[in-house]
Amino acid sequence: MKFINYIEKVSGVDIMGLVSLLAFFLFFVVIITWVFKTRKKKFEEISRLPLDN
Repeated sequence: MKFINYIEKVSGVDIMGLVSLLAFFLFFVVIITWVFKTRKKKFEEISRLPLDN
């Protein structure tokens, strides 16, 4: 059986629940990808922003 078949058997779960789960998952995949692709120097610049006036 496919994953969608298991989800459909749960009462009260419809398409909006699946869409929100997918959006939540995609958001964290994008953030994790950005973190690993960004260079350390960029993070150092961002971390100094609150201190720079």
